[in-house]
Amino acid sequence: MMKLLGIGLLGFVLLILQKRIYERLWLKALNVQISFGQSHIFQGEKGELKEIIENKKRLPLSMLKVKFRTDRHLLFGNEKGSRTTDQYYRNDIFRIGGGERVTRTLQFEAGRRGYYTIEEINLVASDLFFLSQMVADKSVKTTLYVYPKPWNCVRLQQSLIQLSGEMLSRKHLMEDPFEYRGIREYQPYDDMRSINWKATARTGDLKVNQKNYTSLKSVRIFFNIQDDNVLRKEEAVEMSLRITASLCLIFLRQGMQVSCYGNGCDILTHQPVSLGARGGEGQMDAVYRALARVDTDRPAVDFTEHFEELLLCRAQGSLTLFVSPNQYNDFVTLLLKYRDMGNPFVWFYPVEGSRKPELPSGLEREIEVLLFDS
Repeated sequence: MMKLLGIGLLGFVLLILQKRIYERLWLKALNVQISFGQSHIFQGEKGELKEIIENKKRLPLSMLKVKFRTDRHLLFGNEKGSRTTDQYYRNDIFRIGGGERVTRTLQFEAGRRGYYTIEEINLVASDLFFLSQMVADKSVKTTLYVYPKPWNCVRLQQSLIQLSGEMLSRKHLMEDPFEYRGIREYQPYDDMRSINWKATARTGDLKVNQKNYTSLKSVRIFFNIQDDNVLRKEEAVEMSLRITASLCLIFLRQGMQVSCYGNGCDILTHQPVSLGARGGEGQMDAVYRALARVDTDRPAVDFTEHFEELLLCRAQGSLTLFVSPNQYNDFVTLLLKYRDMGNPFVWFYPVEGSRKPELPSGLEREIEVLLFDS
């Protein structure tokens, strides 16, 4: 009897001892990392999120929970250990031995443009016999840009040629919408019709004809997502940002200087988008990042109040384009004033559905309605 009692007492002491050892040492030499596989992807593309757990000590962890949350627009699917409400919550369980490293890769789809972060993970572990749970929070900083997917670049380019060619010719800015400027390497987004087959045969690599605007020095692109309607046009706002990206891409491909302004507020700086005129791939990257960070949950600033002075300071040799899904009075009045000063422009007006809206009086020729399906 005394022997059994002694064994039971020894077992109890060992249970308490291992419990205290785990409470003291479970977090030591435990490295947990979580990171997106890419710095940026486009809306609709697939992405990866990696969880890496490294236990550098000899003490095994029979149960380790790694919890985190991120935005619900990153579509991980209804996997075990996850739930989606206002955000996406993840709870993964690992069993990791001493000196072991485990990597788990989660696949997701970028459901919406945005700037996504994971800033904290919660760790929950237990001792060998699940007598207690130990909890710790770990700060992390992993970010992902989801760029707006440029929308129908060919159609936008045709609209620019058709709508702005006549106005620009009257202003003696260019004789033809595009002119030949040279030859460059083929890029995946290039039209096959622009391939220079002679140069391709000579060099062995695909080459395309590079074109440029004749006398046009730069293009200014303004987007206005101010929405005073009772029912918000969320899809039209997102399409406006996609069209803005498309326009910037079209002109930057032609080697032009492009500036981009908009009254959507940056989720980091809380300031409206304002990118001065620059050219090249670096400017396109800056445009993509700025558009990704537009926070549509925050009210847009008043477009007229913020951009009227900049707009009316006419830049000689520049073309001005607008993208807006709304036609409220202050905005229309500003465009009429700008037009009456002798400035040509095009307003790209995205509309969800198949029915064109009634256009503001006096601006019918300057507006290009772009119908789209949600």
